[in-house]
Amino acid sequence: MKSYTYGFRAIVSLIGVSVAIGCSEADPLGPDTTVPPGDATITTDITTNRLFRAESTYTLSGFIKVANGATLTIQPGTKIVGDFDVPGSSLFVLRGAKINAVGTADRPIVFTSERSSGRQAGDWGGLVIVGNGIINRGDPTILEGTGTGASNPQVNYGGGNNNADDSGELRYVRVEFAGYATAPDQELNTFTFAAVGSGTRFSFLQALYGLDDSFEWFGGAVNGQYLISYEAGDDHFDASEGYTGRNQYMIAFQSIRPDARAAAGSPSTDPQGFENDGCNGSNCSAGQNSLPRTDAMFANFTLVGTGPGVVDATSGGIGMMLRRGTAGSYVNGVVARWPRAAFSLRDQATLDRITDGSLLIRNVFLVENGPTFQAASGSTVQGTIDVTTGAIEVGAGTAASIFTGLPATPTTATLDWSLVAGAAARTGGTGAFTGALATKAGTIVTGTTYRGAADPTGAKWWANWTNYARN
Repeated sequence: MKSYTYGFRAIVSLIGVSVAIGCSEADPLGPDTTVPPGDATITTDITTNRLFRAESTYTLSGFIKVANGATLTIQPGTKIVGDFDVPGSSLFVLRGAKINAVGTADRPIVFTSERSSGRQAGDWGGLVIVGNGIINRGDPTILEGTGTGASNPQVNYGGGNNNADDSGELRYVRVEFAGYATAPDQELNTFTFAAVGSGTRFSFLQALYGLDDSFEWFGGAVNGQYLISYEAGDDHFDASEGYTGRNQYMIAFQSIRPDARAAAGSPSTDPQGFENDGCNGSNCSAGQNSLPRTDAMFANFTLVGTGPGVVDATSGGIGMMLRRGTAGSYVNGVVARWPRAAFSLRDQATLDRITDGSLLIRNVFLVENGPTFQAASGSTVQGTIDVTTGAIEVGAGTAASIFTGLPATPTTATLDWSLVAGAAARTGGTGAFTGALATKAGTIVTGTTYRGAADPTGAKWWANWTNYARN
């Protein structure tokens, strides 16, 4: 049985004899509630403004929701854990609520397993943000992983109408060992962004060793920068249902299939770098051609897979799986060590997007992959693009040969995504965007002369705040 005691602070100044007793925990956005400082177990929804303090550790016990109208503010350096004894414990920021979790490089905010050792994927649920953005699936649309019992009621993220909606800000935030499956095929992700609008700010986020997808976008238009996924239980970056945001500087690294907590579900047999869809299944009014199309921008990505022998040879192992009618712009990337193929351009509706120019793949460097394009199999439609027009370059050698630090046994200290001197990806980028790419990028994404997530002359933006661990 856990026992937690709220802390009590008294500051006594012997010079001037000033005393402050019972410092409150009022949210700076509005003193709706005060809570004594100290470690706390959160067992009920957050319905008024609340501040999580860095000096305290907060335990999420159950499916905790920040309710409409409330703001949760989290100080830099705060640690939040999921209650291991209450499987699936999670934090949901619902439509109309906000989270302001703004850490720093030297004091990131960390959501993680309650266990100090023996941690596994699925030790707890994850972080879910629900906005009022637009999706292309008809209402009601029930969020995966919810509606599995009285303690976990359905969360509907359909019916939104504001792609500029503001759900707050995440900056320098790590989410580790998450992804519990609340029921078969009902997994929570590490980060779930459901209909989140572009008024929300995301930057410097890391997903580590989760059981399902690391980052999943369901519609909406939120933008992001500096996103990292290490050792995903399924896909690293998964977008669908009309997502139209823009993202730049992204790293995915897969070397194993994570071990899962007992009864938490199983890691996927087909982890992939990108797995982006249009719409598929129930409530898609026009099937894979449902509007608005998934039409996001992903720039300066580095996607590194397992190489052969780790994932099932008949599924997964694809660097970029683009399917089910997705559009989008994928530029200035590095795709390395994906054993089945670098690209899978699947389904006729997807090939139609290539034909009409709304699906663009440009200036991507490939190394140590299987074939550049996955071949058709059975009734599955697969396509290609012109590699010369798309400036797709296939390099010689290994993935390890182009990065400063890609060891066989990685650690936080030894993973270094900087490109070595002479690496072909240090050049060959688009340069300044023009035409359709410039329109799509707006003021959010900037064209670069290099490919991948690391500026050859810039700072190592992933250093000091990220973590690599398998337990």
